[in-house]
Amino acid sequence: MLLERKVAVVYGGGPISAAVAASFARAGAKVFLAGRTAAKLEAIAREISARGGVVETVVVDALDQTAVERFVDMVVERAGAIDVSFNLISVGDVQEPLIEISVEDFLQPIVTAMRSHFLTTRAAARHMIARRSGVILVFGGGGPQTLPGMGGFKIALDALEGLRRQWAAELGPHGIRVVTIKTGGIAETLPDEMPGRDEIIAGLRKAALLPWTATLNDVGTVAAFLASDQARTITAADLNISAGAIVD
Repeated sequence: MLLERKVAVVYGGGPISAAVAASFARAGAKVFLAGRTAAKLEAIAREISARGGVVETVVVDALDQTAVERFVDMVVERAGAIDVSFNLISVGDVQEPLIEISVEDFLQPIVTAMRSHFLTTRAAARHMIARRSGVILVFGGGGPQTLPGMGGFKIALDALEGLRRQWAAELGPHGIRVVTIKTGGIAETLPDEMPGRDEIIAGLRKAALLPWTATLNDVGTVAAFLASDQARTITAADLNISAGAIVD
């Protein structure tokens, strides 16, 4: 039980947040799953409950400063602390060539990522500082690799890494760790009806140096480890689970 007696907050109603929330619950954490759509959150909670886990859901807009701060304060009031915060909301990216994309569509993922991660991290950190412990997890990762036609998405990931480094430098003296997980892409997150899905999955497999690619279960397992005291010396870093698709 890596996370026994830990309190974890996960933002997002997608497959990655579902996998992480389930992994945290299996590891013994008290999990609060926050997102904008109640039906998605409740569906995730039911699935986790069917497997013996418990997740409490709360409707929260991670772009709303007041809502985020009230939510985190509520978690601390009810659970006594917040040990882990993991923001996994989608950033609404539009992937088009830079020469063609509108200014609004280009800026959308950058602004969304920066605002939501700044708000959720700061709200959690204010409580973590008082206890001199805590873990902030980030998902995506930056680096020199990119592809044409990504719009502002890859730039948003790079910006998140800059923000992660800054938070790690400022929160480290308070005993708070900040770590990114990067995967190079997860085939399970691609909808069956998505145009070009098979080609994208083939590209993920071709890019990997190992004969497999990262799965949702991999993300959840690694997140639980990073959130635990066993990873107490890991901060200001990204953990590469891309199976070699992203070469450090």
